Amino acid sequence: MSFKHSARRALVIAGRAIVTLTVAVLLVYYSDYGLNDNSSKNSSNQNADKNANKSAERDSDAEQSMSTSKIKNYADARKVFWRQLYRGSFTTLYCGQRFNAMPARGVNIEHVFPMGWATNSIGCGTRDQCRSNALFNQIESDLHNLYPSRSDVNTARLSFRFANIAGEVREFGADCDFEVSKRQRAVEPRPDIRGDIARTMFYMVDRYPQAKLEIFSKQQRLLKEWHRADPPSAEERARNDAIERIQGNRNPYVDAPNSL
Repeated sequence: MSFKHSARRALVIAGRAIVTLTVAVLLVYYSDYGLNDNSSKNSSNQNADKNANKSAERDSDAEQSMSTSKIKNYADARKVFWRQLYRGSFTTLYCGQRFNAMPARGVNIEHVFPMGWATNSIGCGTRDQCRSNALFNQIESDLHNLYPSRSDVNTARLSFRFANIAGEVREFGADCDFEVSKRQRAVEPRPDIRGDIARTMFYMVDRYPQAKLEIFSKQQRLLKEWHRADPPSAEERARNDAIERIQGNRNPYVDAPNSL
């Protein structure tokens, strides 16, 4: 074998070795980056999906935390109530009177579940004294319990219980179907919102078990009758949605009336 032939053969072998080595390196490279294997692609996609889901969950948690952190006490709740929940036209709870926007003269905020009952249950003193109690602040500022009301009607309601009252004495005008019995220490709202009131009352008791809020058995029976006679309306459901966006929770009895 001549020297030239031997040299040529050696070059061919060396060239093949270089090609083989190059291919091996490329295979390792693409395998590492998930470009040469379908399972690697799937794994990469799954990891990306998981990361995206985690990011979305973090964003959702942060958004909810921001919403709930807006309301620390009743002063905060009042601002949110008029600026977000009832920033446009609204109807007062007891009389059903329409107002275009706040500020409206003679209108304020009603607590359907009376704060006098809450202070007694918690045993924290007067309403002003109770504002140093974290639990009371949550109860007083819960948007599910707050509704727009005519000031004079709200004042007349006091902490009276709800009841069916004989007669139709329209003390607050012919267009305001709201009766007050000082003798019974009770009030009777218009039929259209009796279910709303019942669902609000039961929500408050169940939402704050540590406060031991109470609805006496006779009142419970009446409120359940009202709940069945006046199921959730589209307006009540929309309000539930709006409060969830602001406060971060819902009234379950609006969503599932049969659960009550």
